[in-house]
Parts: sequence; C-alpha cells; structure tokens
Amino acid sequence: MFMQDKLNIAVFVDYDNIEIGLKSTLRREFDVSLALEALKERGDIVAKFAYANWGRQDGATRQMAENAVQMVQRIPSPRGDKNGADINLALDALEMAFTHTHVNAFAIVSGDSDFIPLVNKLKEYGKTVFVVGGKAFTSTILQQNCHEFISFESLLSDAPPSSMAPAFGGQGEQRPPRDRGGRPDRQDRQDRGDRRQRPAPLELSQAMPLVERALQVLERRAVQPQLGLLKSTMLQLDSAFNERAYGASSFSDFVEKLKRAELVNVSGTGGRYIIERKGSTTPERPNLKPEDLLPPLRDVLENHRLEIENGCPIEDLEHWFRGEQPSLDPTAYGFQQFSEFLNYAQDKTVVRLEPTEEQGMLVYLGAEFYPPAEPPRAEPEAAAEEVEEDEPQPYVEGQPTIFEPNPPPPKPKKAPARKRAPKPAGGGAARRPRRKKTD
Repeated sequence: MFMQDKLNIAVFVDYDNIEIGLKSTLRREFDVSLALEALKERGDIVAKFAYANWGRQDGATRQMAENAVQMVQRIPSPRGDKNGADINLALDALEMAFTHTHVNAFAIVSGDSDFIPLVNKLKEYGKTVFVVGGKAFTSTILQQNCHEFISFESLLSDAPPSSMAPAFGGQGEQRPPRDRGGRPDRQDRQDRGDRRQRPAPLELSQAMPLVERALQVLERRAVQPQLGLLKSTMLQLDSAFNERAYGASSFSDFVEKLKRAELVNVSGTGGRYIIERKGSTTPERPNLKPEDLLPPLRDVLENHRLEIENGCPIEDLEHWFRGEQPSLDPTAYGFQQFSEFLNYAQDKTVVRLEPTEEQGMLVYLGAEFYPPAEPPRAEPEAAAEEVEEDEPQPYVEGQPTIFEPNPPPPKPKKAPARKRAPKPAGGGAARRPRRKKTD
C-alpha cells in the first residue's frame, strides 16, 4: 500500500447491508472469502468481525466459521433499530483504533453511507481505510472518501463470452417475459442473475484522464513514474479506481494494455517499468462527465412518473432509458452497469433505491421531485391586528415578575351607609308621630 510498508488490517463486516445489496443487484450470495482474499493482497488481516442477527442467518454462519470471522450478535430492539449494527460496528472500530495501536488499517465491508463519519474519523487518526462493496449499491460519497474502494464486481470470475449478459443490452437482446403486473418474470430475473458474472469492461481511453493526471503529479514531484508509485498516485486522486474494471487482471497488465493501445510510453524490463505520457500525440477524447447524464434521466423519470411513483424494477427504467435516449451510452460516462449509474443518481437525490430480495432493486423518484412546502407567511394586516389586540398581562399583587408592572387601578370609594330607625318592640311598621295643631 502507498501509505505504509506493512498494514495490519482489521475487517468489519456489516452483513445485513452487504447481503441484501448483492442479492438485489448481482443476484448473488455474499461470500466473505472473496473480500478477505482481496484484502490479503494489501496487508495482514489481524482481526475479523461480522455483525448481524445470526439467529436468522443459518447458512451464513458456516462460511463465517470456516473463515475464522468472529460473529457479533446483534439483537434488534422491539422498535426495529435498523441502525443497531452500524452503531455497534462504529463503536468497536473506534475502540480498536484507540486500544490496538498495531492495527493501522481498517476494512469496512458495507455500502452504507452512514459509515462516512467513521471513515473520516479513522483517517484523522492516521489509519488506512478500505471499503469493500458493490459499485451498484455503495454510496459514491463513501467510495471517494476512503483510501481505496474494492468493488465486489471486480472480485467476480470472468464469464465466457457466450454467457456474458451485456451491461446495457445489445441490439439483439430480446425483452424478457413479463408477469401480469407488467414486470419481468421472477424466474427470468433469477436466471439472468445466475449467469451474471463480472460486468463488461470499460474502454481503456476512459482511464486516460486519470492516468495523465497522475503522471503530471509525479512529474511535478520529479519522481520516476514506476508501476507501484503510479497506482498509488492514481488511488490518491480517485480511490474508486480499479484496473479490473478495464479488463486487466493486475496493474501491470493494465499498463501493458495501455502500451499496446499506444496510449502511453513504457520503458524498462523485469517489472521496473517507467511510464511516460504521449504528450500531444495522444488522441483527443470527449470529456464526458457523469453529471451530464442526469438531465436525460430526469426527462425519462418525468415521462414515466406514474409508473415509478410506487417503485419499479431497474430493468424497466433501463428499458425506457434506452428507448427514449438511444444516442446515450452510460458506459461512455464510466458506468459499467445501469444500476451503477442509478446509484450515482441516488447520491444526487434524483432517484431513491430500495433493495428487495424478490424483485431486486426498486427505483423511486428522488427527493428533488418532492420539494418541501414553503412555510405559510403571515399577512401584514393580520399581524398588525394581532399586535393591537394584545393586552398587557394583569398584575397580581405579590407575584414576582421581570417586567415593570402596571400600577393597579385605584379602588372606588364607598358611600357612607345611611342609618335606619330601629323597629318597634311590638312588631309591625313604625308609626310617624302626629304634629300638634297650634291656634
């Protein structure tokens, strides 16, 4: 590895995420041995942990035991804490980073973007971070923020040309049979997934912008661009680079392919190759960016909004995209599979992907199609009336207050009460005395 001479790697597997991701995109069971073999090429594995509710994973416990992976039981709460495994994994990884100083590299086997803070924190502590996941379901943000992303597609065996399914469907590909609901038949989807191996390789010319950029960096550093140094520089610039995506079995094979295609100049023998740029003789290539493919996708989504509202399989959306945008080939933009392109679009909030075991990955409209409603604005007149109707709070004598109280209104004076004449002792009404007549 380009950062340290010897790496002691601790592996943390988010089994639930990686299993459902592979089943919904590649129609394959997760094989932990493939991930471990790829990591052994990069350093020594000193610890292996996998997190899941193992009481419901009878078939997976055997392969974990055969590969000496310690299974950490995750007991979900009654409220269904779907992030329980993420929290346990992150806490254990950080604890190991603090307590086991000899562990200088961590491998996160998952495609969940929730692990981005963990990856950044491990990098702050000087740890090398690998991420192992599928390019079709691993967050592109997670791919770009680790030191090296190892795609599960690159670990699959090559399939013979007769059984290799085209990445985006060729001209002679027939529409798969459909059920009554208008979706591809379940058995047909299973058959297509069983014979799906490594996706079709990309063209070598698409890797040249990254190769030339890495060679320019080495030239500015006045360093000879040898094989190992060139690859480490390319990974520093793009952690998602993988030579197997271009049909090469190793990086030296990748450089040999570039040499045969006359894209670079290679000198030296015995593995001590020196790679140099072609300069002005390099043929010009159109600079196609992945974001340029998003506007046509938005048009297709808008045209089929009703069908996608409740979710549709990726195969349906791919068929609509090819039919309405026949001049656009997503492989020219660096995507080996249509699902990989949709995974990129999900990070741009254009679509939302939901993995399922029966129907595969379902596509929904993204958040940008549902803008949040603006908060209601109070009218100026109504606000003025509310201010006028506000009355000062009453003052209660003896009650503490932080405001200056209004003086209490003066108490009205009571009129003196009139004295009444006493009633006679015998009862009855009192008689007025008669006045004497005078002569």
